[in-house]
Amino acid sequence: MELRQIGRIESCFGGKFGAPRQPGLCPSAWGRLVLEREFRSAEALRGIEGFSHLWVVFGFHETAGRGWHPTVRPPRLGGNERVGVFASRSTFRPNPLGLSLVRLEGLDWQGADAPALLLGGIDMIEGTPVYDIKPYLPYAEAPPDALGGYAAEAPRRLEVRISDGCRAAYDALPPRAANLIAEALALDPRPAAGAGDPQRVHGAELCGKNVRFSVDFGICTVVEIADGGREINAAGE
Repeated sequence: MELRQIGRIESCFGGKFGAPRQPGLCPSAWGRLVLEREFRSAEALRGIEGFSHLWVVFGFHETAGRGWHPTVRPPRLGGNERVGVFASRSTFRPNPLGLSLVRLEGLDWQGADAPALLLGGIDMIEGTPVYDIKPYLPYAEAPPDALGGYAAEAPRRLEVRISDGCRAAYDALPPRAANLIAEALALDPRPAAGAGDPQRVHGAELCGKNVRFSVDFGICTVVEIADGGREINAAGE
């Protein structure tokens, strides 16, 4: 079986740190799925606008060359308890493939890379390779009796505060970008192993900005918002 890359993601998440661990946890997150030239066809997307959500099959490109492990330590278990890799969504898999349920917000017909797909609620980072797209079918794929194992409950969220020193920079952001930063940091992107130092300042590349923050007693304080990498604009803003 030959796996062919059909596209790549342009994302509001510049890197792994700060990106949510599951899709849908940051409703304000956005991205563009740019198809490779040979698949950049209106015919290949005919009828897709009738679906509100899509499954995206993608590759964990940043960890693909690091092999796999039979057991892993999920962040939801504090990073200490091990489970089988097939009982997790770890990136360290025999085949480093991910699966995300994302919101289809429209098709972008402008520019040299048109048509591109405008996505919402994503958890994929900048440059993620995409291998397939499939429509989500609510009648078949939302079983009411589904169990979530050790991840049955939604993750707890931090309170996010903006310090006086970066309030002006935060208020100058487009509303969707400001919401995205608050949603992403509320999920506490710190690794479980090093989350105990309240004096440590962390940095995440979000919306093309370098967002620096610290966490203490369940409160995440944003201390700096500086220009970062390439800025990706949300659709309609």
